[in-house]
Amino acid sequence: MNLEINEVSKMVLTSAVDIPIVMENNLMCEELIIDIPLVIEPVQWRECCIYKVPKKLRQVNKEAYTPKLISIGPFHHGGKDLRGEKELRDEENENVPMDMEMLKVRYFKDFCYRTGKCQKEIARIIEENEVKIRHCYAEISKLNSEDFVKMVLVDSTFIIELFLRSSQENEKRSQENGPFLKNDARKEDEKDYILSKPWLEYGIKQDLMLLENQLPFFILKELYDQISYSGKNNKISFLFLDLASCGYFSFPKSNIPDGKEVKHLTDLVRYFYCPSIQYNKGSTITHLYSATKLHRAGVMFRNIKRVSRLLDIQFKKLPLLEISPCFNISWFLNCLPCLKCFPCLESMQTLLKVPTLIVDDATEICFQNLMALEQCHYPSESYICNYIMLLDYVINTREDVELFVENKIIINKLGSNELVATMVNDLGLEIVENHSYYGEMAKRLNEHYENYYNHNMGTLTSTYFSNLWRGILTVVGLVVFGHSIWSTIKPFVTHQID
Repeated sequence: MNLEINEVSKMVLTSAVDIPIVMENNLMCEELIIDIPLVIEPVQWRECCIYKVPKKLRQVNKEAYTPKLISIGPFHHGGKDLRGEKELRDEENENVPMDMEMLKVRYFKDFCYRTGKCQKEIARIIEENEVKIRHCYAEISKLNSEDFVKMVLVDSTFIIELFLRSSQENEKRSQENGPFLKNDARKEDEKDYILSKPWLEYGIKQDLMLLENQLPFFILKELYDQISYSGKNNKISFLFLDLASCGYFSFPKSNIPDGKEVKHLTDLVRYFYCPSIQYNKGSTITHLYSATKLHRAGVMFRNIKRVSRLLDIQFKKLPLLEISPCFNISWFLNCLPCLKCFPCLESMQTLLKVPTLIVDDATEICFQNLMALEQCHYPSESYICNYIMLLDYVINTREDVELFVENKIIINKLGSNELVATMVNDLGLEIVENHSYYGEMAKRLNEHYENYYNHNMGTLTSTYFSNLWRGILTVVGLVVFGHSIWSTIKPFVTHQID
């Protein structure tokens, strides 16, 4: 199949342009002829949603955007980038990429067996959508029509088959000795190559979230919908969206916002992090005090215990505390934390409620790809970028991370609080913002810290009432001090009364 898009990509016209050179004395000198190639400007189609990561972001951490085990789509097809340079190589095992390509073909054959469909019948679905699939990529693929269809066919069926096997494996684990779903492509006593190796399953799951390693979601869904009924009329009862989100990535079941469609798997991951709270766009954050400084000024950090999206950050401060900060009883609750179970007393504090963030080896790569997607496709809805930039301001040192860990806002699986602080600060490099959904919140936090009473009351609380025993010692010290003063002035007072 000859496509117009392939012809357009190779079209380069050269024309001679006459440029007259005019001197200061308005005398015309000889015409200078310069050959300027008229290169056609790249077309960004309406369906475009899969991008090569911009160089400025890539230079921060190139490895974060390159698949390590398995390539999906044209950008890293066959373990090479668009320029044909080799990548996707394991230094200790040079055969890993080749093994993965062979494994994808095996999954494709098992997928055909599972569905009872012949290869040509499945390939026809890809062929009918080839142009639309090509339009989803920001850069034109050099693959011809036949190779492009084969690549999408093998990669897409691999993803669907992997998701189905993972779902069946989860069901088997939940029901001990339970049978596989009907029409399973494998024998019951045969272990799946990927799912039987946790390190491989974990690595492939990371690769499937990379922005450059994607297939359009619509073709995965269309293939899945076409084969919902197998040759034995065994209906697959769950939707592909649930299969991908709940079955494979283990996200809690949640609805995609109305009017939104999932572009690809990276986009799917982003939707499950986006806030459910409606924030108003504000100006970008230019200054915000660190977590330890805010804590010393009386801001209490709490993790949101109920099920919540990661970006649902809330700043709670009663109007009464705005008028009269002396009603802040954080010092009292620090000494008697058991009283925090009373909502009326808890609400008398200035609270910053933040959902729990689990930091592990995959966190940095995940956020960098989500931020790259927003920089390229969602510049006006950059929720993830705004969240990371907010963390970048409040987390500067090991002490800031330690405060978050103590309040169960961060679960640190890296082992070092210093590493978490460095990771957060590096995530904000080369990120461009033109607004922030947390701009108004940052403004209120700065105003709270800069209030003279809040600043001094917070310092008093953290110094003398940080826990029960220190509070008791402070009270005893005040009583002894008061008694000493009274003992000193008592003779003079009694003398005056006499």
